[in-house]
Amino acid sequence: MTIHSLYIFDRHCTCVYYQDWHRTRRPKPAAEGGLLPAVSQDVSAKSATGSNPNSNRNTLTSNTGIVVAVNEQPTPNQLLQTTGPPLTSTGLAFDEEAKLVYGVILSLRNMVRKLSGKDDEQFLGYRTNTYKLHLFETASGYKLVMLTDPNITDNLRLVLRQIYLGPFLEYVTRNPLSTMDSKEFGIDNEYFRQSIHNMVSGLTGFN
Repeated sequence: MTIHSLYIFDRHCTCVYYQDWHRTRRPKPAAEGGLLPAVSQDVSAKSATGSNPNSNRNTLTSNTGIVVAVNEQPTPNQLLQTTGPPLTSTGLAFDEEAKLVYGVILSLRNMVRKLSGKDDEQFLGYRTNTYKLHLFETASGYKLVMLTDPNITDNLRLVLRQIYLGPFLEYVTRNPLSTMDSKEFGIDNEYFRQSIHNMVSGLTGFN
Protein backbone atom coordinates (compact mmCIF):
# COMPACT_ATOMS: atom_id res chain seq x y z
CA MET A 1 0.00 0.00 0.00
CA THR A 2 1.77 3.11 -1.23
CA ILE A 3 0.38 6.31 0.26
CA HIS A 4 1.66 9.47 -1.34
CA SER A 5 0.17 12.48 0.41
CA LEU A 6 -2.59 13.96 2.56
CA TYR A 7 -4.24 17.37 2.12
CA ILE A 8 -6.78 19.02 4.42
CA PHE A 9 -8.86 21.91 3.08
CA ASP A 10 -11.14 24.12 5.17
CA ARG A 11 -14.53 25.49 4.13
CA HIS A 12 -12.83 28.53 2.55
CA CYS A 13 -11.18 26.22 -0.04
CA THR A 14 -7.81 26.85 1.65
CA CYS A 15 -5.22 24.15 2.25
CA VAL A 16 -4.58 24.16 6.01
CA TYR A 17 -2.50 20.98 6.27
CA TYR A 18 -0.21 18.84 4.11
CA GLN A 19 1.89 15.75 4.73
CA ASP A 20 3.51 13.24 2.38
CA TRP A 21 5.22 9.87 2.64
CA HIS A 22 6.22 7.94 -0.50
CA ARG A 23 6.48 10.87 -2.83
CA THR A 24 9.62 11.14 -4.94
CA ARG A 25 8.49 14.20 -6.93
CA ARG A 26 7.59 16.96 -4.53
CA PRO A 27 6.30 20.35 -5.71
CA LYS A 28 8.37 23.47 -5.39
CA PRO A 29 7.87 25.59 -2.24
CA ALA A 30 4.81 27.79 -2.39
CA ALA A 31 5.15 31.34 -3.60
CA GLU A 32 5.54 33.99 -0.91
CA GLY A 33 2.07 34.66 0.47
CA GLY A 34 0.52 31.81 -1.50
CA LEU A 35 0.26 29.42 1.44
CA LEU A 36 -0.78 29.82 5.05
CA PRO A 37 2.05 29.53 7.59
CA ALA A 38 2.41 26.17 9.37
CA VAL A 39 0.69 24.07 6.67
CA SER A 40 3.93 22.14 6.09
CA GLN A 41 7.58 23.10 6.50
CA ASP A 42 8.47 21.06 3.42
CA VAL A 43 6.46 23.19 0.99
CA SER A 44 6.23 26.56 2.74
CA ALA A 45 7.83 29.59 1.14
CA LYS A 46 11.40 30.11 2.34
CA SER A 47 12.59 33.30 3.95
CA ALA A 48 15.43 35.41 2.60
CA THR A 49 17.90 33.40 4.69
CA GLY A 50 16.69 30.15 3.16
CA SER A 51 14.81 28.90 6.20
CA ASN A 52 11.17 28.87 7.12
CA PRO A 53 10.38 31.68 9.57
CA ASN A 54 7.85 29.41 11.27
CA SER A 55 10.27 26.53 11.78
CA ASN A 56 11.82 27.56 15.11
CA ARG A 57 11.51 24.25 16.94
CA ASN A 58 13.51 25.13 20.06
CA THR A 59 10.59 26.96 21.65
CA LEU A 60 7.56 25.79 23.56
CA THR A 61 5.08 27.64 21.42
CA SER A 62 4.65 28.48 17.78
CA ASN A 63 3.23 31.68 16.35
CA THR A 64 -0.25 30.30 16.98
CA GLY A 65 0.45 29.65 20.66
CA ILE A 66 0.10 25.91 20.22
CA VAL A 67 2.66 23.66 21.88
CA VAL A 68 5.08 22.15 19.38
CA ALA A 69 8.28 20.13 19.56
CA VAL A 70 10.94 21.30 22.03
CA ASN A 71 14.07 19.92 20.38
CA GLU A 72 15.70 19.46 17.01
CA GLN A 73 14.48 15.93 16.34
CA PRO A 74 13.59 15.51 12.65
CA THR A 75 9.96 15.23 11.61
CA PRO A 76 8.71 12.05 9.90
CA ASN A 77 8.98 13.79 6.53
CA GLN A 78 12.59 14.74 7.19
CA LEU A 79 13.42 11.17 8.18
CA LEU A 80 11.91 9.85 4.97
CA GLN A 81 13.84 12.40 2.94
CA THR A 82 17.15 11.13 4.28
CA THR A 83 16.40 7.42 3.98
CA GLY A 84 14.24 7.23 0.86
CA PRO A 85 15.01 7.83 -2.80
CA PRO A 86 16.24 11.29 -3.79
CA LEU A 87 13.42 13.79 -4.23
CA THR A 88 12.86 15.64 -7.48
CA SER A 89 10.52 18.51 -8.26
CA THR A 90 7.28 18.44 -10.22
CA GLY A 91 8.09 21.93 -11.44
CA LEU A 92 4.84 23.22 -9.91
CA ALA A 93 4.63 25.42 -6.82
CA PHE A 94 2.72 23.80 -3.96
CA ASP A 95 0.08 26.52 -3.71
CA GLU A 96 -0.75 25.93 -7.38
CA GLU A 97 -0.85 22.18 -6.83
CA ALA A 98 -3.22 22.55 -3.88
CA LYS A 99 -5.54 24.73 -5.97
CA LEU A 100 -5.57 22.10 -8.71
CA VAL A 101 -6.37 19.30 -6.26
CA TYR A 102 -9.24 21.25 -4.74
CA GLY A 103 -10.49 22.38 -8.15
CA VAL A 104 -10.66 18.81 -9.44
CA ILE A 105 -12.58 17.70 -6.35
CA LEU A 106 -15.04 20.58 -6.60
CA SER A 107 -15.63 20.05 -10.33
CA LEU A 108 -16.13 16.30 -10.10
CA ARG A 109 -18.38 16.62 -7.05
CA ASN A 110 -20.61 19.10 -8.90
CA MET A 111 -20.67 16.88 -11.97
CA VAL A 112 -21.67 13.82 -9.93
CA ARG A 113 -24.55 15.71 -8.30
CA LYS A 114 -25.80 17.13 -11.58
CA LEU A 115 -25.68 13.77 -13.36
CA SER A 116 -27.42 11.99 -10.49
CA GLY A 117 -29.98 14.72 -9.95
CA LYS A 118 -29.54 14.46 -6.19
CA ASP A 119 -28.06 17.15 -3.95
CA ASP A 120 -26.99 14.57 -1.37
CA GLU A 121 -25.08 12.41 -3.86
CA GLN A 122 -21.54 11.93 -2.52
CA PHE A 123 -18.33 12.04 -4.53
CA LEU A 124 -15.90 9.64 -2.85
CA GLY A 125 -12.87 9.66 -5.15
CA TYR A 126 -11.47 8.60 -8.49
CA ARG A 127 -8.64 6.60 -10.02
CA THR A 128 -6.15 7.29 -12.82
CA ASN A 129 -3.34 5.14 -14.17
CA THR A 130 -0.83 6.80 -11.80
CA TYR A 131 -2.74 7.52 -8.59
CA LYS A 132 -6.02 7.14 -6.71
CA LEU A 133 -7.76 9.95 -4.84
CA HIS A 134 -9.77 9.30 -1.66
CA LEU A 135 -12.06 11.99 -0.21
CA PHE A 136 -13.79 12.44 3.14
CA GLU A 137 -15.82 15.59 3.76
CA THR A 138 -16.98 16.64 7.21
CA ALA A 139 -20.25 18.33 8.13
CA SER A 140 -18.29 21.50 8.96
CA GLY A 141 -16.85 21.70 5.45
CA TYR A 142 -13.36 20.28 5.99
CA LYS A 143 -12.16 18.04 3.18
CA LEU A 144 -9.54 15.36 3.85
CA VAL A 145 -7.89 14.19 0.62
CA MET A 146 -5.44 11.31 0.31
CA LEU A 147 -3.51 10.32 -2.82
CA THR A 148 -2.34 6.71 -3.06
CA ASP A 149 -1.13 4.09 -5.48
CA PRO A 150 -3.83 3.34 -8.10
CA ASN A 151 -3.71 -0.39 -7.35
CA ILE A 152 -5.05 0.02 -3.81
CA THR A 153 -8.37 -1.79 -3.57
CA ASP A 154 -9.24 -0.62 -0.06
CA ASN A 155 -11.40 2.43 0.39
CA LEU A 156 -9.22 4.73 2.50
CA ARG A 157 -12.16 7.05 3.10
CA LEU A 158 -12.59 5.10 6.34
CA VAL A 159 -8.99 5.92 7.29
CA LEU A 160 -9.63 9.60 6.60
CA ARG A 161 -12.72 9.41 8.79
CA GLN A 162 -10.60 7.89 11.58
CA ILE A 163 -8.08 10.72 11.20
CA TYR A 164 -10.90 13.23 11.59
CA LEU A 165 -12.56 11.48 14.55
CA GLY A 166 -9.19 10.83 16.24
CA PRO A 167 -6.23 13.22 15.87
CA PHE A 168 -8.20 16.06 14.27
CA LEU A 169 -10.82 16.27 17.01
CA GLU A 170 -8.23 15.65 19.73
CA TYR A 171 -5.46 18.06 18.71
CA VAL A 172 -7.28 20.62 16.57
CA THR A 173 -10.98 20.92 17.39
CA ARG A 174 -10.67 20.37 21.16
CA ASN A 175 -7.46 22.34 21.51
CA PRO A 176 -8.35 25.58 23.34
CA LEU A 177 -5.29 27.29 21.85
CA SER A 178 -6.23 26.41 18.28
CA THR A 179 -8.19 28.98 16.28
CA MET A 180 -10.66 27.07 14.14
CA ASP A 181 -11.69 28.47 10.77
CA SER A 182 -8.68 30.76 10.81
CA LYS A 183 -7.49 32.48 7.63
CA GLU A 184 -4.09 33.26 9.13
CA PHE A 185 -2.47 29.93 10.01
CA GLY A 186 -2.58 26.30 9.03
CA ILE A 187 -2.80 23.45 11.53
CA ASP A 188 0.34 24.22 13.53
CA ASN A 189 0.51 21.16 15.78
CA GLU A 190 3.31 18.60 15.76
CA TYR A 191 1.31 16.18 17.93
CA PHE A 192 -1.35 16.13 15.21
CA ARG A 193 1.27 15.54 12.52
CA GLN A 194 2.97 12.76 14.47
CA SER A 195 -0.37 11.08 15.25
CA ILE A 196 -1.30 11.02 11.57
CA HIS A 197 2.11 9.58 10.69
CA ASN A 198 1.73 6.84 13.30
CA MET A 199 -1.77 6.00 12.08
CA VAL A 200 -0.87 5.90 8.38
CA SER A 201 2.43 4.04 8.83
CA GLY A 202 0.57 1.45 10.92
CA LEU A 203 -1.72 0.49 8.04
CA THR A 204 -1.35 -3.04 6.70
CA GLY A 205 1.09 -3.10 3.77
CA PHE A 206 2.40 0.43 4.31
CA ASN A 207 5.73 0.67 2.46
